Amino acid sequence: MSTDSGWFDLPGEASVGELARHLLPTLKAPLVIYLQGDLGAGKTTFARALIHALGYSGRVKSPSYGLLEPYSAGGFNILHLDLYRIESPAELDYLAIRDLFDSNSILLIEWPEKGAGFLPPADLELHFEEAEERRYLRFKARSNAGRVAAQALGAHPAAG
Repeated sequence: MSTDSGWFDLPGEASVGELARHLLPTLKAPLVIYLQGDLGAGKTTFARALIHALGYSGRVKSPSYGLLEPYSAGGFNILHLDLYRIESPAELDYLAIRDLFDSNSILLIEWPEKGAGFLPPADLELHFEEAEERRYLRFKARSNAGRVAAQALGAHPAAG
């Protein structure tokens, strides 16, 4: 398997949390992670698991209506975006992402294709899929920082 890409079988929500915890040692800011997949495929579940794994103990809300939820955990500023409801990528200017995203930030973006041209490029792409009542995750590194994370993911025992 390439160290830049691979896939996982995610049999349940606990496996998503385990995957997020496995990724922790590789996280270095700034980092941009695109979370892709259909509705209900596991994007928000993964974001929630990663934010909690970083040590955030409060409620992690889905940013579906507010578009952006900021958190501070694990020494990082975490910005969780959900762009499902935006009509135009230009709407991102109102969120001031460029001002919020700094050298200590991890940016988790659901539905990044809706923000094309207004978002920083992905370091790591995570694509969640459902087929035959199972969930899967495909991952792809897009930068050196993404390769470090992808190598850790590829070393996970559940990687295919």
